[in-house]
Amino acid sequence: MRGRLALAATLSLAVPASAQTARPTLDYASAAKIRDTCLDYARAHNLKVAVVVLENHGMAVTLAHMDGVSMSVGEIALWKATSAAKYGRATAETAALNPPANMPSVATIMGGVPIYSADGTLLGGVGTSGGKPADDDACGTAGIEAAGLKAARPVVSPAQ
Repeated sequence: MRGRLALAATLSLAVPASAQTARPTLDYASAAKIRDTCLDYARAHNLKVAVVVLENHGMAVTLAHMDGVSMSVGEIALWKATSAAKYGRATAETAALNPPANMPSVATIMGGVPIYSADGTLLGGVGTSGGKPADDDACGTAGIEAAGLKAARPVVSPAQ
């Protein structure tokens, strides 16, 4: 029995370390920078907003709401963030696509912005609600840029 356990342990170590591929992820520090910059933007523009930052699997990394914001504003921010993270498009773009009414998790109001790494990996999405749609969009975009990330998939030139 002991020999079988030793053999199993040895064989499990035989799996090459390169079997897993590291992918960029949205870390808390970047998500907090997005959130805090968006809240600063809102204060500077006399807005009261809720902001939700999701990673690319739809899990909340951070969220916040300003005093006096209703629950529905927070729910709309989550809806926008989910759409941006799931489809990798700003909600302004999904609105222009005129998606079917039964398409799941599609927001069609500005304020959901995807979050991309410099190399074009979708990291998640930010949703902002409470201001005019253009302000919500600008708020999230300002946060993404302040974190050193991209609010749209970067155009990668083909290899020469």
